[in-house]
Amino acid sequence: MAVAGVCGIVCIIIACAAVGAAAQGPGRAAFACDVAGNPGLRNLTFCDASLAVQKRVEDLVGRMTLPEKIGWVVNAAAGVSRLGIPSYEWWSEALHGVSYTGPGVHFNGIVPGATSFPQVILTGATFNESLFQTIGKVVSTEARAMHNVGLAGLTFWSPNVNIFRDPRWGRGQETPGEDPVLTSKYGAGYVRGLQQRDDGNKDGLKVAACCKHYTAYDVDNWKGIQRYTFNALVTQQDLDDTFNPPFKSCVLDGNVASVMCSYNQVNGKPTCGDYDFLAGVIRDQWKLNGYIVSDCDSLDVIFNSQKYTKTPEETAALAVNSGLDLNCGSFLSKYAQGAVDKGLLNETTINKAVSNNFATLMRLGFFDGDPSKQLYGNLGPKDVCTPENQELAREVARQGIVLLKNIDGSLPFKSIKSLAVIGPNANATKTMLGNYEGVPCKITTPLQGLAASVSTTKYQPGCADVSCGTAQIDDAKKIAAGADAVILVMGSDQSIERESQDRVNITLPGKQQLLVSEVAKASKGPVILVIMSGGGMDVQFAKDDPKVTSILWVGFPGQAGGAAIADVIFGRYNPSGRLPMTWYPQSYADKVDMTDMHMRADPSRGYPGRTYRFYKGPTVYAFGDGISYSEFSHTLVKAPKIISVPLEEQHVCRSAACESLDATEDNCRNLAFDVHLNVRNEGMMSGSHTVFLFSTPPQVHNAPQKQLLAFDKVHLAPTGEKTVRFDVDICKHLSVTDENGNKKVGLGEHILHVGSLKHSLSVKV
Repeated sequence: MAVAGVCGIVCIIIACAAVGAAAQGPGRAAFACDVAGNPGLRNLTFCDASLAVQKRVEDLVGRMTLPEKIGWVVNAAAGVSRLGIPSYEWWSEALHGVSYTGPGVHFNGIVPGATSFPQVILTGATFNESLFQTIGKVVSTEARAMHNVGLAGLTFWSPNVNIFRDPRWGRGQETPGEDPVLTSKYGAGYVRGLQQRDDGNKDGLKVAACCKHYTAYDVDNWKGIQRYTFNALVTQQDLDDTFNPPFKSCVLDGNVASVMCSYNQVNGKPTCGDYDFLAGVIRDQWKLNGYIVSDCDSLDVIFNSQKYTKTPEETAALAVNSGLDLNCGSFLSKYAQGAVDKGLLNETTINKAVSNNFATLMRLGFFDGDPSKQLYGNLGPKDVCTPENQELAREVARQGIVLLKNIDGSLPFKSIKSLAVIGPNANATKTMLGNYEGVPCKITTPLQGLAASVSTTKYQPGCADVSCGTAQIDDAKKIAAGADAVILVMGSDQSIERESQDRVNITLPGKQQLLVSEVAKASKGPVILVIMSGGGMDVQFAKDDPKVTSILWVGFPGQAGGAAIADVIFGRYNPSGRLPMTWYPQSYADKVDMTDMHMRADPSRGYPGRTYRFYKGPTVYAFGDGISYSEFSHTLVKAPKIISVPLEEQHVCRSAACESLDATEDNCRNLAFDVHLNVRNEGMMSGSHTVFLFSTPPQVHNAPQKQLLAFDKVHLAPTGEKTVRFDVDICKHLSVTDENGNKKVGLGEHILHVGSLKHSLSVKV
């Protein structure tokens, strides 16, 4: 989201908050229906918390003038003093902890920081579904605690569930990875953690989450091509197969309170002005119970950058008529009235939008009076940055760290007495947080974490910064040659990959590669390469170099990243992370246009496809790669070999050859089977292991060459065993998406994969 140009508006409105409304600011939460301060409000229907939300909303909207309603379809919502409603800032962020990115959050002496979890891409690498929800629950507790002292809102525009389609995307770090199943499970889990209340009130919200950015949004600024004017040309097959499933899961499985439309156009239409996308899919098909919000200033972008409409009033009308409820920015406050005056927009449509917004706030308790007397009223500064929350941040980082190479068991370290720590990220602080960060409770750098385990530790940055225009190779080699072991902490930071900054090269920046190779040559002991980055890196040179004995990818590991890295390197934690995205060679970035949105390979034009599902080409490391200090084995216990689908007598496939069946047909529903696997830890160290269930479907409808059906993370003691069970629904899990976006079950042989284990399953009619 763009962040410019909003704070000034927010500050003015808050400063001018009308008398009679509860004031927002440090020490006190903003809330409506303050019957203690204004007893006259007690008789207003919308202030009666015992009534249904819809009845309360209807009463409130019916009391408001059109200008007052328009004041509530922008993020810096204007208070209505005569109704006891304060100003409210909708824009708060909590991507991986409460963030200061949006104007709704502030840190000060009351709450100086919040728990900063690893950037989402590393959390995705944990492949731990229960963990996704646990993080969300902790973040929502800290968010509510900050809200109660006037330092945060109740509506948080997180998570980011876009697919990490291209390794160069600067915002890929914000996502859980490239796979629709993983991203869907992460999105729904994190949303549930943020939103679900502890009292069983299924309609109420702890805080309101928002899944963004809908849809096919993953080009920020690549070779001058900007997200604001980019027109993503996407097939219906790719939309329904790759880009939209996480948003659908957010709504249907997570019951998310909001979806944010993106800046870009899709097939010539701006997403925030596409009726089919907003009203048609999100509202009518998926039945969103909440509001649809624009990315910040995207209505201004539609008019001034995309020049899609002739007048600003037409833009305002297009967005609201298409189903947009809330404008991040001030565009609707300026032009909605004019759109009504010109007959382009009617008040009834505005009523629908503002009703969706108010309904969300009512589910949050904003209209239930003093929040200190509500369920979460006892939360405060004492509940932020608790020791338990900070330990969870460390545990998430440990679970996400991916061990990619480990020659002759060079890790974990056992008897290292002197250590050389080298690299531009070796003493990183803010870099470890990634973007959309907040102020961390505290931070442990890699150098601090490692030095705590080895008393004789020498440090040399090797480069002035991660761009590494020049490298101090001789100084680095000198300390490396005298140490028992060397740890090189390399990679990127927000100057290389971030919002508004896509990469061109996916190699280690500048002279980092030279520094690694030269230091490795000079070292007498094990050399550990630690890569801190959001996206994958072409480190084939290090993979092939026998002097580089181990490679770790640590993402942007959050406030406890340094401690977590040391835990893994010194064997206090058995690494269990797995790559949530493909690591491509630089030749891929040289050959493939980032703006080509096609997922499937096209040999006729030399196009290799994208992500492990469709990519046909060499990789540095593959999706799901990662090793441990233990070996884990799989044994198939139970799985069918043939699945028969019963057909009605008149079904066309009884008399004609069919390659697939419609996955929505009655005869396909409720067809399911179990896969039982025995997983054994063959090593002498306890550890966690992710069991992936993949399938290779029949090659119909240009199906994926391989796709993830399910995953489960299990913890096993040395020589321990456990049976893992996967419930497979034929229509849901074994289906593919056809050229028109319809779900089909391919008839013929499906190959199930678990590790090196393969099982053939035939689906017949």
